[in-house]
Amino acid sequence: MSNRLKMQNSPYLLQHADNPVDWFPWCAEAFEKAKREDKPVFVSIGYSTCHWCHVMAHESFEDAKTAELLNKYFVSVKVDREERPDLDSVYLSVCQAFTGSGGWPMSIFMTAQQKPFFAGTYFPPESRYGMPGFSELLRIVAQKWQTGREQLLESADGILAALTAEREYKSVLPPDRAADLILDAVDLFSQRFDRVNGGFGPAPKFPIPHNLIFLMLYAKRNVQARPLRQALVTLRQMRKGGIFDQIGYGFSRYSTDARFLVPHFEKMLYDNALLILAYTVAFRVSGEREFLTTAAQTADYVLGEMTGEGGAFYSAQDADSDGEEGRYYVFSQEEICRVIGAEKGMAYCRHFGITKEGNFEGKSIPNLLHADRADPAIESAFEEERKRLYDYRKTRTKLHLDDKILTSWNGLMVCALSYLYRASGQARYLDAAKKAQAWAGRHLTDGRTLYAGWRNGVPFSYGFLDDYAYETLALLALYGADGDPAHLERAKEICLEAMEQFEDAKGGYFLSGAKNESLWMRPKETYDGALPSGNSVLAYCLVRLSQLTQHPRFQDAAQKQLAFLSRQAAHDPSGYTVFLIALLYEEDPPEKITVVLANGDTAGDILPKLPLDADLTVLSHETDSYKLFHGKTTYYVCQNFTCHPPVNQLEPFYQQA
Repeated sequence: MSNRLKMQNSPYLLQHADNPVDWFPWCAEAFEKAKREDKPVFVSIGYSTCHWCHVMAHESFEDAKTAELLNKYFVSVKVDREERPDLDSVYLSVCQAFTGSGGWPMSIFMTAQQKPFFAGTYFPPESRYGMPGFSELLRIVAQKWQTGREQLLESADGILAALTAEREYKSVLPPDRAADLILDAVDLFSQRFDRVNGGFGPAPKFPIPHNLIFLMLYAKRNVQARPLRQALVTLRQMRKGGIFDQIGYGFSRYSTDARFLVPHFEKMLYDNALLILAYTVAFRVSGEREFLTTAAQTADYVLGEMTGEGGAFYSAQDADSDGEEGRYYVFSQEEICRVIGAEKGMAYCRHFGITKEGNFEGKSIPNLLHADRADPAIESAFEEERKRLYDYRKTRTKLHLDDKILTSWNGLMVCALSYLYRASGQARYLDAAKKAQAWAGRHLTDGRTLYAGWRNGVPFSYGFLDDYAYETLALLALYGADGDPAHLERAKEICLEAMEQFEDAKGGYFLSGAKNESLWMRPKETYDGALPSGNSVLAYCLVRLSQLTQHPRFQDAAQKQLAFLSRQAAHDPSGYTVFLIALLYEEDPPEKITVVLANGDTAGDILPKLPLDADLTVLSHETDSYKLFHGKTTYYVCQNFTCHPPVNQLEPFYQQA
């Protein structure tokens, strides 16, 4: 049978269109039915590449007896968290309030008025792992709804009051303490650093690349060896580990162990975009070529497997194939030798840690953790074999691709490619960034109004704060890469629209704006988790726009946002690293460099020689103000409020490793 989800466009909702559960999408009709029939509402929130969402779907939502309970006693609603980040944010806070943690699949029980009275994540079909079975839970909730509803409603009111009060909480931080947050964060990372395996804290280990970027930028600006070493060690370990796909490139979601060996095999666009940025920055601050190689390999993975015909970027690849997590990625020695030959196969296995015993459920995840350092020369010797294994792997089984295009994640990838172009001088990365941005301009916006995403020719949902913040970030990065003033003008437009739609007069910006659906709670996210918060990214954008335009509106907004986030970050500054990056830029603005190209030189030739974070203007010919010096490519450098005479070499100002 099919249910109401068959008419939806979301890959996640469509995965559940043939469940025996009488699912509704999030809509007024569902809550009207619940009110009319006096039933509670069960809301299940997830996304299409979520492993445990698949597990619960197979165990419970595809089960006829469980579906009978849901259909009899509840109105059931499915939500794609990537299409509706506002709902996800609101009910994730509810789940955390009930359980102390949150994740997906998220299971919320609520009234027809959308007030939650119970929440959790994954529930097994029968009681185990110390958790109630899902069918048992449904019976208990249904009975309580009939016989103890007053208690349930008191719970709903209590949660609502607590979360509303928490949203209004403000910590107190003197203005002169704001800069100390940077030092506090560096110290906190140092305390958590795993000196043996890299990363911070115990397993599971998430990359959180913006934390590493913060440490590297801080170390570069303050000549501090320890935070730089922590970031570089972590990046090297991740590249050597199974979290990096040694055959097809790109990074998985996180590592389940401390060594970065066994990943959760799902690949997300935003992780890979942020890691391209992190490895690009690592190359520029260290001069180690292997970091640039990793950034380029990761970009090539995205361009090869997660890019649509129009140039925009898809959301994710699943961890599961044929119902098994990781099956697509693991190999046995016998299989390797069968594909590339016995002699070369055994050499490949020795190099990439593929053993007879295996390191993951009897098979092996290719990795380089047994080596002191990844050796590009040795790896290149296996390049032909890598390609053969890659082609073979694609015929062995397939991965589900979530092919929706999200505005915020697309913008993050445009930003990453723009910086990779600046570091490498490879025009194909700039071309890909510009192509994706042009696609977004045609499909993800209506004037100054953004949509949250697009799939199958249809945009969906008015954009949220993150969409506007990340789109502004993308445009600023493109402007820094090619100097086209149209990018800067568009960045100003989108940022101003964000300020109009999402600003809270009390400070900061709400996740949902004037054009979004009104919910019982209006979330305001400030913490930088797996993705930087819209508030942090907007703080960075406001600082950069204030520096680039000198416009009072951006200057005032930047100061106000920095002050707001300083208060929010006081309790745990290590959770606000993109805001701290904005503070670094505010305290130490980038150099301004104007380059006049001599005949025969191109922007791609000179960009890798320039600071990655400098404000650049590249001129293809002389002007009245900017002339060639000695007939060669000439650099005009302004830093620390001083403009210097033109030079043909940057060594007096910037020493590139």
